[in-house]
Amino acid sequence: MLELEHDFRVVDVHCRLEADATDTSTRGRAISPERLELELSQAGIIRAVVFPPAEPDNYLRANNAVARLAVDRPFTAFARLNGPRDPTGTPVAKLRRLAASRSAEHVSPEDVEQYGYGDRFHGFKLDPARDGLPTDAVLDVMEAVDLPVLVHVGERFPPAAVETTLLRRSFPVIMAHFGGYPLNRDLMSAALSMLGEHDACYVDTSVVRFRHLLERAMLEHPDRVLFGSGAPDVHPTVGLMEVLTLDVPEDAMRKAFSNNPSRLIPALAPA
Repeated sequence: MLELEHDFRVVDVHCRLEADATDTSTRGRAISPERLELELSQAGIIRAVVFPPAEPDNYLRANNAVARLAVDRPFTAFARLNGPRDPTGTPVAKLRRLAASRSAEHVSPEDVEQYGYGDRFHGFKLDPARDGLPTDAVLDVMEAVDLPVLVHVGERFPPAAVETTLLRRSFPVIMAHFGGYPLNRDLMSAALSMLGEHDACYVDTSVVRFRHLLERAMLEHPDRVLFGSGAPDVHPTVGLMEVLTLDVPEDAMRKAFSNNPSRLIPALAPA
């Protein structure tokens, strides 16, 4: 793919990084760290937030690998966290949530302290539908360190669940995929409505294919939209072009591409 030319400073808040992937991997869309760096460069993206893929076991090893690979690359590492609590809103799930306790494979408050107060990680990644919700003790520490939290939001963990579990906390919450993965217009609209109700709520553009929703968000909430490509499932150039071709002012694009993420994640700001 040819290199994309544009006049914006662009950072990406949504990239998955698999430490042991190669460019001949057959595990879905997995590419090597070197290939991811190349694709970001082809798109003209100067820096990207990266986090590990889903794993059945403890994320400590995967998080450490991502932090190690971020050194001397244009990557900003987020630590992926899991938990024992059922994220669904059913009555049974609520009862289970009250009784849930952390086991060895789940992140501990001490782990989060190390992630949050060191200099290797600049935020957290949650996928509650796949990894479970962290315990209240872990969320308390996340609130204390006050780093941004990127959350996979969609049909299995909808915006309403984010509102009742995470937006009651003080840390910034970035709802990935406009809150509607996979391509659920109603959930995306619900997520955008929440931007006017919660000051610490943001959305990223990864895997959002509906032009009218992208334009609506960038026009109505220009300070709450962050560009995310969704790489490697989506080539960064493709994700970027979907925003570059919108009918919105350049200032709104500049905010989504650089100003908003740089304000929320200082490691993405210009040196």
